[in-house]
Amino acid sequence: MSDSMNRLHPLSAVTYALQHGFVWLWIPVTLLLVLAGVFDPIRAGWIPFVAPIGFLAGVAYGVVYYYRFGYAVTSDTVDVSSGVVARRSREIPYRRIQNVDIKQGVIQRVLGLAVVSIETAGGGDSEATLNFVGEAEATRLQREIRRRTADSRERRRSRDEQTTESEATTDASELADTGPSGESPSSPVRTPDPESSSPSAGPEPGEPGEPGEPDEPSDTGTDEFSEQRRHPLFALQSRELLLYSFTSVRAAAVAGVMFVFFLATDSIFDYLLTVAEPVGGPADLGSGTVGSYGVLTLVSLLNAIGVTYLLSVAYTFGTYYDFQLGRVGEDFVYERGLLQRYSGSIPSEKVQSVTITDNPLQRLIGYAGLWVETAGYGPDSNGGSQSAVPLARRERVHTFTENLTGVETPTFQRPPPLARRRYLARYSLLAGLIVLVAFGITQVTIFDRWYLAAVVFLAVPPAAHLRYVHLGYYVGDDHIVIRRGFWKRQTTVIPYYRIQTVSTRRSVFQRRLGLASLVIDTASSRTMTRSAPRIYDIELADARETHQTSRKRLQTALRERAAADDPGVSVDFT
Repeated sequence: MSDSMNRLHPLSAVTYALQHGFVWLWIPVTLLLVLAGVFDPIRAGWIPFVAPIGFLAGVAYGVVYYYRFGYAVTSDTVDVSSGVVARRSREIPYRRIQNVDIKQGVIQRVLGLAVVSIETAGGGDSEATLNFVGEAEATRLQREIRRRTADSRERRRSRDEQTTESEATTDASELADTGPSGESPSSPVRTPDPESSSPSAGPEPGEPGEPGEPDEPSDTGTDEFSEQRRHPLFALQSRELLLYSFTSVRAAAVAGVMFVFFLATDSIFDYLLTVAEPVGGPADLGSGTVGSYGVLTLVSLLNAIGVTYLLSVAYTFGTYYDFQLGRVGEDFVYERGLLQRYSGSIPSEKVQSVTITDNPLQRLIGYAGLWVETAGYGPDSNGGSQSAVPLARRERVHTFTENLTGVETPTFQRPPPLARRRYLARYSLLAGLIVLVAFGITQVTIFDRWYLAAVVFLAVPPAAHLRYVHLGYYVGDDHIVIRRGFWKRQTTVIPYYRIQTVSTRRSVFQRRLGLASLVIDTASSRTMTRSAPRIYDIELADARETHQTSRKRLQTALRERAAADDPGVSVDFT
């Protein structure tokens, strides 16, 4: 742990003091209310006297916490020390650091402050958070840690290459001395190419990890290094930002509709009725007629959809305002945000797959987005999925994907028509469940026309057709491409060397129809709402053939990468 620790910005002391003060003031208040119910002499009227005591205690704790918090960037680790009563000291090696992110809310931008989050691979929470530092300090920390992380990767690769070459040279020398039967061999033994894997061949001048450079560069050198290495790749234009905002539907819209249907109370319905009167709502709720409640429900539903949709548009606009994607060394870096400015990174070596996404509205106007899946994630990476291109012309996104992954233009194979029958049956059961739920609602509410819910059966055939036509897969030489989705279509490109497991799965219904699904699992993180890419409902023979082909090409890809890293070593995966 470093002896010279840096402190946070002085305004952090004010923040921590107020934060802990408002939390701690409830401790004596709660205690007083509990005791007042047990002992008669104690009165709730004492609250104005005890609340300031808790507030002042919390303020004192926050100030002490500020002075006990320190951080330092050393040659090998990022050190963070915190805690008032129980001290916690962390040393974060650069090899484990994945992202160094900067956040700025509106007030923080006015005050010139920023939050720096240091994220490591494989965790859902930040390893360390500096809350707050100055803007200049945040930028310096981000650049310095990124530079040292790149240096650490280069040194690790160099050590691996030297170790592998040393072992190969030792083995070759032993064979040259003894030969297969104790004699010198008649043919030379293959050794590493000195020009391609020489241990003395370091990075080019100006690259990270250059031999002979001092370990601690000056601030000026760090800034010049970062600016020289930053290459712009994509910027979200104003037209694209508006299209993305108006064609994206957030989960809040669905939550609003569910609120109206299941959580709204009579008081809320009365309020919605008052709001709905100017736009044609029933003027007299007291009549209690089914028609009045029906009109109220319809108007309230439309209002809820409209309001939540506008909130979704505003949220998307504010989140992806001024989105810019660039490249610094081997990492992708991006900035975005209107009210809260966010600066993050996508380590290229952590990228497991890329996915092109579009919904019906975006497909109608010829637009799509591009997301990347990474191994390990932080709290702002959406469970491992991060946006590289929020929205752009479909041709532009496809070109960007081809340049990023080197994938060839795929020719998709679809599941057999038998699969469409399965989707018809599945969606028919879902529609029947909706009608059953509607019937149950009529038993506990004033509504009685449950049979109107049967209109959902009209959507079953087109839904099954869309589900079927959006499925496809392509088994290429270097990549496997999977297309899936109903409302939001996803086309995922996975390099073979990123595959962790390939598994064939069959449900009871699939076994009866002779179908199977193939799951392609990578090291990207999963969440409850996102699973591994899957080739759905293909014939069993095709699934087994694709399974074997993927395994073979995975081994071939690993051999090629091992040979590229060390041409003198032969790798056998059999």
